[in-house]
Amino acid sequence: MKKVFIAILIFFGLSLGSLMASDSGSHSSHQMMSKHKSTHMMLYGNAPIGLMAGMHHGGFMLSIKQGHMEMTDNILDGKHIPYSEILSLPNSLGSQPKNLSVVPTNMKMQMTMISLMYAPTEKVNFMAMGTYTSKDMKLNSYRPMMGRDLLGSFSTSSGDFSDFSMGILFKLKEAHGSRWHMEVSFQNSTGRSDTMDTVLTPMGTSSKIILPYGMQSGDDATRLLLSLTNVKKYKEKVVLGNQLKRKSSLSGCDWCFGDELEYNTWVQYELKKSVSLSTRIKFTHRGEISGRNPLIKAPVQTANPKNYGGKELHLGLGVNFWPGKSTKKGNILGIEVLKPIVQNKNNLQMKSNYQIILGYERSF
Repeated sequence: MKKVFIAILIFFGLSLGSLMASDSGSHSSHQMMSKHKSTHMMLYGNAPIGLMAGMHHGGFMLSIKQGHMEMTDNILDGKHIPYSEILSLPNSLGSQPKNLSVVPTNMKMQMTMISLMYAPTEKVNFMAMGTYTSKDMKLNSYRPMMGRDLLGSFSTSSGDFSDFSMGILFKLKEAHGSRWHMEVSFQNSTGRSDTMDTVLTPMGTSSKIILPYGMQSGDDATRLLLSLTNVKKYKEKVVLGNQLKRKSSLSGCDWCFGDELEYNTWVQYELKKSVSLSTRIKFTHRGEISGRNPLIKAPVQTANPKNYGGKELHLGLGVNFWPGKSTKKGNILGIEVLKPIVQNKNNLQMKSNYQIILGYERSF
């Protein structure tokens, strides 16, 4: 998969790079773009608020986004599995207890993302972004034997500045209402990978342990982010976008979350000058966790590195607003809701429920 993605980037980079060079000397094309400023703004500004898919074309742009994600119940190889069946599955990380005895029932994650983009020219953007993540999980603990009675419920939580990234976006080609651009960024995981909290054990006692991988804010990895984006305007009010993105770990670590391939396709419709509607399809393919922390060994599914990653398909609906008298190069407020329609996750995992993203962008 990684070789295919790199081949796609090389192909588009070479073919569109040569076309961009021929377009740069076209004076008539430049005049046409300047006469149709609204088209230019729509290409740069109109994308679902939950997606990093635009290029700024001059000065600075500040973006603040707040995301909320929730998971409930559990699935095994993509199919629903009740708690009673989870308790019959073996505990692969130890002999005591021999079966899984702690079951997650609900997880909520909050993400705050702040990014700053600077465009010295219309063809190049520099970008920096930091993320703060907080997670809360509710779980049930059961007796390891004798009927597997419910002992009680408990909650764990974590929160930290999870990552910081810096990168560059550069325009490959823009002509006839269509723009191609590429992103190259480096992301450094800054969050803790050994956060601890108190849990209710299957023996009925409280114990402070290192939380499983999914509850950690970071993994100490450095990653390379590559993306290729095309945005094209149709008629006067419709924009069609496509983006292919790859996130790969570069540094060695005791354990790290799997590499990720993501593809987005979306349609944006300008309802009126101050409102646009969007719908998008998001496909993600994540690898399982590589490596492990030998101290993470609780009898719960989230302690097993193999119970991470997989394929998901989401449907998103969004609205962008340009409040007051601001133009499309000023303030943007947006909201997007994503709902999974296919979840083919690896092995035993929690089921994704929904995701909401609120965002504000300001150019200056």
